[in-house]
Amino acid sequence: MSRVVVVGAGVGGLAVAARLARSGHRVTVLERAGTVGGKLAAYERHTEVGTFRFDTGPSLLTLPHVFEELFATCGADLRDRVDLVPLDPVVRHRFADGTWLDSTSDHEAFVARIGDAFGGTAADDWRRLWRRAERVWRASWRDVLTRDLDRPFAAARLAWRLRDLAAIAPGSTLRSAGRTLRDPRLRVLLDRYATYAGADPRRAPAALLAIPYAELAHGGWYVRGGLARIATALADLCAETGAVVRTHQGVDRIRVAGDRVTGVDLDGGGFLPADVVVANADAAEVYGRLLPGPAAPAERSLGGFVLLLGVRGVGGMAHHTVTFPAGYDAEFDAVFGGRLAADPAVFVTVADDPAVRPAGHEAWFVLVNAASHGVNWRSPGLAEGYADRILDVLAGRGIDVRDRLVFREFRTPADLCDATGAPGGAIYGTPAHRLRRPGNRGTARGLFLVGGSVHPGGGLPMVALGARIVASIIGPVR
Repeated sequence: MSRVVVVGAGVGGLAVAARLARSGHRVTVLERAGTVGGKLAAYERHTEVGTFRFDTGPSLLTLPHVFEELFATCGADLRDRVDLVPLDPVVRHRFADGTWLDSTSDHEAFVARIGDAFGGTAADDWRRLWRRAERVWRASWRDVLTRDLDRPFAAARLAWRLRDLAAIAPGSTLRSAGRTLRDPRLRVLLDRYATYAGADPRRAPAALLAIPYAELAHGGWYVRGGLARIATALADLCAETGAVVRTHQGVDRIRVAGDRVTGVDLDGGGFLPADVVVANADAAEVYGRLLPGPAAPAERSLGGFVLLLGVRGVGGMAHHTVTFPAGYDAEFDAVFGGRLAADPAVFVTVADDPAVRPAGHEAWFVLVNAASHGVNWRSPGLAEGYADRILDVLAGRGIDVRDRLVFREFRTPADLCDATGAPGGAIYGTPAHRLRRPGNRGTARGLFLVGGSVHPGGGLPMVALGARIVASIIGPVR
């Protein structure tokens, strides 16, 4: 039985811990926070009208079959643990000219909605792009997202499929892929999917066409009671498979002797020996703090500025709504240039779920893209003033809740950095401006990395797939 230490109890850390414990390893998970889940976090606000509950991280689950396979591999059934609710619309989009479009996982219905909103030419353009996106998705799933790309010649499989390579078009961007869409509103809709990978659509690879395909072909889901219940279910799965999770226990350093890891030095003193260390931390944090030697310079993905609102009254909002500005590029210029975006896209989640709100009220999660560098989020009054600005922007787009607030709170990228160790509060670590993220195999033997900053990327299903890749590399106890 080999000794495995997992540094961090985010979704990737919990998923790999359960898999490895199930296959016979002795697994200990160390988490510096008092709760598990990492960025998949929850928050409760108690008021005189009742309790409001918020997911403060991911608010949409895609590809639930990835988690179903994880739980089945560990002898459990995901749907016995969480109540999955399919969403239609997946997202309601409001464009700068006041038009609306509801996305759905029923492709023909979505094309019909595009035709009704923007005309038949726009619908035909989307159909053509969709065929390309399907090829990109199938090639990505087969040859990239489910594979260990650190193996020699791992990417060569893709190069032999010329039709797939033409769809992925290495060197081209998501923005260039969108030029086949003649309606500018559809181009804006497509651009937004770059932000799912923390990226600027003008620099993100066209391979990110896989993201809208995954969402709109396989559907979007809500977990009744909040998505943070997935983290609780994963922690329970770890306990059932024999993995030990220790909260309030950080790691000071990953210790290496020669070219192999030997264990971890604990915050507060002590050493925990290990044959294998899996780091569920941002790659920049791993190579900059946890391992000896200088940190490799890395571009940061976008962060997020969040408002948590208790709102009087019920009804009128879709589960997810995004409202777009007239100048989307100005937002990307600001966010990646280290400045506040004056007129950003605003994403609002309002769950029609009595478990997360008092009767007659709603819990609103409001998110805008934000800079993870260049902005001093601790500057007095800056975050408060920006919260005012976002509420004003929403009001200007026809969604005014300023006179219905029971309370408001905000979370900045600096808060995410403090809570999870994400450098600067970058949600996705390194943005997907290249086809490859840092790999799952570390720089020392016995060291592996999981999480949104490494292959295959950010988002709940990608992180879980990364855990599957790492578990398969390590393999069962022999």
